[in-house]
Amino acid sequence: MRIFGVVGYKNTGKTGLMERLVTEITTRGFSVSTIKHAHHSFDVDHAGKDSHRHRVAGASQVLLSSQSRWALMSELRGAAEPDLQTLLTKLDPVDLVLIEGYKRDTHPKIETYRSETKGELLAPQDPTIMAVAADCDVAVKQPTFDLDDTKAIADFVLAQVSL
Repeated sequence: MRIFGVVGYKNTGKTGLMERLVTEITTRGFSVSTIKHAHHSFDVDHAGKDSHRHRVAGASQVLLSSQSRWALMSELRGAAEPDLQTLLTKLDPVDLVLIEGYKRDTHPKIETYRSETKGELLAPQDPTIMAVAADCDVAVKQPTFDLDDTKAIADFVLAQVSL
């Protein structure tokens, strides 16, 4: 599977770009899956639901299935968080996996940047960042894109992964 990441600091447009890229790339006929890294605890089921009750009771994994989708939840129960390579093995084969976050990993990435955040860019110090998508001019050696130019960014990503 080919992989490409979207990284950047909080509130720089990562999730919006991910959403637009998935739509644009799947519209072109490619299959896409995503991985999103969260820096905090999260829950995909809710108190009182059967799956939540199974998990709270001590189940290591809970697989929830319906005619629309299925989801496998795995509780780490104090074990180390799996690395990105391990998580990639959990996905069914697709043309492209878009990864939001995991900015310290070595896969190719595009950085998002918004002027209102006034943060520092990651790109100047990170050779795995292949381009920057921003809402303003940025001075970097990598190619730059308007953050809202989804078509051009998708063209770039697909070229980078040879699709």
